[in-house]
Amino acid sequence: MQLTGSLFANMSAVFGNGLSTFPDYPAEIRAPKGTVSGVSGFQVHIGNHPVNTPGDFCDMLVAMNPAALKANAKWLKRTALVLVNEDAFDDAGLAKAGFTGDDPFEELGIADRTLIVAPITTLTRKSLADSGLDNSSIDKCKNMFTLGMACYIYSRQLDYVYQYIEGKFGKKHPEMVAPNKKVVADGYNYAAAIQAVPNTYTVAPADLPKGTYRNITGNQAVAWGLMAAAEKAGLPLFCGSYPITPATAILEELAIYKHLNVKTMQTEDEIAGICTAIGAAFAGQLAVTTTSGPGLSLKSEAMGLAVMTELPLVVVDVQRAGPCTGMPTKTEQTDLCEALYGRNGESPMVVLCAHSPAHCFDAAFQAAKIALEHMTPVLLLSEGFLGNGSEPWRIPSMAGYPAIQPRFAAVPAEGRFLPFERDGKTLSRAWATPGRAGLEHRVGGLEKNHRGVLSTDPDNHALMVAERAEKVARVAADIPALRVDGPAAGNLLVVGWGGTYGHLLSAVDEVRKAGGTVSLAHFDFINPLPANTEEVLSGFDRILVCELNSGQFAGYLRSRCPGHRYLQCNKVQGQTFLVEEVVAGIRKALEEE
Repeated sequence: MQLTGSLFANMSAVFGNGLSTFPDYPAEIRAPKGTVSGVSGFQVHIGNHPVNTPGDFCDMLVAMNPAALKANAKWLKRTALVLVNEDAFDDAGLAKAGFTGDDPFEELGIADRTLIVAPITTLTRKSLADSGLDNSSIDKCKNMFTLGMACYIYSRQLDYVYQYIEGKFGKKHPEMVAPNKKVVADGYNYAAAIQAVPNTYTVAPADLPKGTYRNITGNQAVAWGLMAAAEKAGLPLFCGSYPITPATAILEELAIYKHLNVKTMQTEDEIAGICTAIGAAFAGQLAVTTTSGPGLSLKSEAMGLAVMTELPLVVVDVQRAGPCTGMPTKTEQTDLCEALYGRNGESPMVVLCAHSPAHCFDAAFQAAKIALEHMTPVLLLSEGFLGNGSEPWRIPSMAGYPAIQPRFAAVPAEGRFLPFERDGKTLSRAWATPGRAGLEHRVGGLEKNHRGVLSTDPDNHALMVAERAEKVARVAADIPALRVDGPAAGNLLVVGWGGTYGHLLSAVDEVRKAGGTVSLAHFDFINPLPANTEEVLSGFDRILVCELNSGQFAGYLRSRCPGHRYLQCNKVQGQTFLVEEVVAGIRKALEEE
């Protein structure tokens, strides 16, 4: 189903639709087949306008077994079309999904929807009866038959699917090309022939700014943004990481591009991943490590080492539901406090976040630029929704991106090199790579003075702690001001951060269309906050902070910008907001006295 959804989404992106996707995987590695917990889904929202969210409720549900129907029936619109594989709805399948009767549509209260009950497995076997494939291989093609049906219903030409099939199987498995093409075409023709499909739909291309677009996931965009930054900085890129859901795809994507001077190392554990990256940073490379919440916990001591040594390092955290193993495939924003404070001692780090799959490119580029130019570790927060989700991305011209100027040390004309002598503007130290005569210095986790000599002097420790904190604070001079969508002052300001952006924007628009007056401010930079944050917040009577946790950003704002009336809209279910949930939160906030 992930492949089918990806193909339909990519096809829509090529056609020019506005697009947002949300893959939803089972949390277990081998979830029991045919059970509700084992359902794998792929949500696609297309439009003839820019699309900000994967959508709250669906116009069409494809359920290949009873469990998929049961898991997703609650998302059906009253006018929805439901396509099911009749062959899977036998007694065993119904029982495994937890149905008590023999009519699942009545049991779920959806018998009034438009139902297409098709024997998809049987039709696939008939389609490929002469293909020479074994029954197991044939049955695996039923998703392609279903994709063909969906292409007919939504007036999609099959050319893109054919190109994909040829690209995937043409060289290594040419015998699979013709069968897959045939089964897609037969699904398309079957949908055209039966009278159970009452209508077909044509969603016109969106009116988007001119340019070359591609569909991109957030994890891909992070990888490409890091590669772009390395190119702009004139440095090799190194990524040392341990595989972890949902961040692994960044490491996999980077591993493809050895020809672009990218080195990747899949390490034996999370600690080794960040330590190899710190070593690469010491050696003068753009160093990256990727992880999710549990891995971020394991990396905490090494992040403290990167703070102490003041080396440029990008740590990417693609957040998932916790604590501990939690729900590995489900999205949340529950790592914010860990990102801000999850290290021993006074260990401030720059923290920024991405707000959409396409924006992950710019966020990764910005994270690398800050790390290299301010000589500091940077933590980039993404989320499972962003990493796995996708949207159209207008491929940029790199000429429009700023140069990145690493702070490489020069050999002093006289005297000894002082490794912690600081730039007067940014307080950044110089980057002295090993092997250069005259730049010898000490690094390590113990406190040092400006000369790089180990020190336990109380006054020196207080000075170095203050300087490291001020260095992070001064990054605010290089980040954009916080923007307000709507009036700059008023009754209510909706605030969010990270991947909630599209949902909040859609909700604010909906409230405005109904006559409400509300503004939106979305944060991409968490530490330091944009320099005008206090000024923005001061213009509003109430501030509604919306986030996928129990209130971590709201608490952070209360500590950094006290004196305002903060309200909260929270969700901790391993799922994104529904737009209607945010709308309800906004209306409640507007009604409060």
